[in-house]
Amino acid sequence: MTGLTRSRHDDGVEVLRLDRPDRRNALDTATLDAMLGALADLARDPDLRVVVISTTSTRALCAGADVGEPLDVAGGVARMERFAAMYQALVDLPVPTIAVCVGNVVGAGAEIAAACDLRVVGDNLKLAWAGARLGVPVGPARLVPLVGTARAKELILSGRVVDGDEAVRLGLAERVVRADAAEETAVERASELASRPSDGLRRLKAMLRAEDDLSGRTARENVVLLDWQRFGQGLPQGRRDA
Repeated sequence: MTGLTRSRHDDGVEVLRLDRPDRRNALDTATLDAMLGALADLARDPDLRVVVISTTSTRALCAGADVGEPLDVAGGVARMERFAAMYQALVDLPVPTIAVCVGNVVGAGAEIAAACDLRVVGDNLKLAWAGARLGVPVGPARLVPLVGTARAKELILSGRVVDGDEAVRLGLAERVVRADAAEETAVERASELASRPSDGLRRLKAMLRAEDDLSGRTARENVVLLDWQRFGQGLPQGRRDA
């Protein structure tokens, strides 16, 4: 079991669903490998129009790293390298991306949501940048361009939970929908985008990414994150989500 399923719609919309409901889609090494493989395939696919990152359970898009995965020091470094590669691959995808934000969207889940171009939020959303609890140096690269530095400081340093209504007020989403309708809403939005000229979508995506240097910001943050994992305290710490 890799913890990931894929489906392709006729209009070029790809849906990636995290599928570890018993772990609230917490990411282990195998699931990260599956994500990286899927993202690499999609980056090379000329027929791809839009990617939707979703879940098979409305309890969570992703609750962070799988703190129950047994890892030695080398395994912890290897897994963090995969996290960094996933964040980079997400922001570098050449087509628009939409995150289905339902239930727990915490730690790495929040990073996935922030790495996507658009977000659909459910009425059960519990969104949190939880890394500061463990000193994880991650978050500013993708959150600051979305909400501004001052708000990003508050969200990242506090690690507090954001619900759907606040996510809309922050500009992270347009509106709140029922959790059980969130994927359908995201796919409808994706299909709307997919109906537009593909070369135009890709060109606009590249322009928008360059405008806030999202790829460069992510790459620079990844250097700090990996140094912390290799030479600092790193994860896991006491088997807690981050």
